[in-house]
Amino acid sequence: MTRMTRARRALGVHGARGALGVLGGVAALLVLSGCGIRATTVPVDVGAAPSRVSCDTPAQAAGESGVQGFRATLELVCGSQLVGVDRVVPVPEKRVVRDPVVLVAQALLEALEKAPSGEERDAGFTTGVPNGLTAGPARPGDPAGTVRLSRKPEDLPPVALAQLVCTLSASDAVSAGSGPVVLGGPDADPPRAWECTDAVRSRPESVPTLGELVRPSASPSGSGSGSGS
Repeated sequence: MTRMTRARRALGVHGARGALGVLGGVAALLVLSGCGIRATTVPVDVGAAPSRVSCDTPAQAAGESGVQGFRATLELVCGSQLVGVDRVVPVPEKRVVRDPVVLVAQALLEALEKAPSGEERDAGFTTGVPNGLTAGPARPGDPAGTVRLSRKPEDLPPVALAQLVCTLSASDAVSAGSGPVVLGGPDADPPRAWECTDAVRSRPESVPTLGELVRPSASPSGSGSGSGS
């Protein structure tokens, strides 16, 4: 075998090995590209990790912005549950109401209807109470402390009803700060009672929209059997 022939054979072996190395590198690149992976030395910014709402906001200072009113705890929605927020609630000026129960209930309704402040929204607070809801006096024959709403309570969204019940039940003027809230609609339907329980606060969307029927207490004359079922 001549020296030239040996050189050619050696060149052929090394060429084959080089070709196999190139093919292996191409195959590796194809696998990486198929998996959506790109080799890079530049760090990739995927954004901040998801954050949870804090449901925490400082209490409103008394006399803030010159507001004259009374202190109350409004039940707002945060993290799919009710969370109390301390506020200074202004007394309504457009309505002349002699009944203090109705006056306080109207002020609380108007406060619940307002959109939360920017600070409260940043903390995750919202409200589901619809605008235009008003409070009215009890009808003859209603139990003491009844608040008549401009809409039937059972027609309100469950979350809004839960906010109303828990906010009004914490008011000494409306329910002595502990008892159930007695609400009625604009018609002559009998009023019903709702309680603010731990279940209502933790799952306001599942509050029973139809409260417990409340009958007026018998009058001293014994004529307590009124009409109406």
